[in-house]
Amino acid sequence: MSNFDSDGSFENDWNERGELAWNEFDWERYLREQDETINRYLAHYEACLGHPERIDEVARQMGWDDSRWESQDPGEEERSDTEVLAEDFGTDSEVYTLHKNPIYIATKALYLRLRRSWELQAGVPHKAPQDLALSYLGSLHHGEEQAMQAIHALEFGDYAMAISLFKRALSALNHSLALLTAPAAAAHPCVSQYWRDMRPSLFDLREVWLRVISECRSELENPVEDDED
Repeated sequence: MSNFDSDGSFENDWNERGELAWNEFDWERYLREQDETINRYLAHYEACLGHPERIDEVARQMGWDDSRWESQDPGEEERSDTEVLAEDFGTDSEVYTLHKNPIYIATKALYLRLRRSWELQAGVPHKAPQDLALSYLGSLHHGEEQAMQAIHALEFGDYAMAISLFKRALSALNHSLALLTAPAAAAHPCVSQYWRDMRPSLFDLREVWLRVISECRSELENPVEDDED
């Protein structure tokens, strides 16, 4: 799915991990590394805010561009992009989890930016109405939750469910936009400034999800049949 392809590796990677003898310390180290990946994405994103194709540019800087899989060995010609992508993201002791999914990383990073900036505003009562502060944070939480469920559905290869969940995430995102652009909210200078600063991220979330929805529909319309012995 272009730069934001789901690895679709649930059925293979988890079954092939065998006796993975990791303790709590190992998993904590692994999860911290994935947290750093989200921060790295966000750093690239903020540096590219003025770029007209910032979503694709950040994906390129993260190493997710399609050129990574254009040069393959002759014996790999029949392998799908998702299979090669799963290997590239399995370099940490060959362990792949949802945290390495590019869609997951991009979504978490953009929501982190939206939430962190809003909390600075909402933490001061005179900067933003408290009812708006709570309602907007709630809408961000709901949208992120629906998006995470959609990405889980992608990992299971259930594209129809992923579409439905991403549509719910889009509905929550639209609610977030409506809260910020309501006349009463726009009258507050800090809210208005937040809207100007965060508008790109809100619409970039929409763009990422719409791309994935389009790819999911393409997969449903042109399913890859399982090889028969």
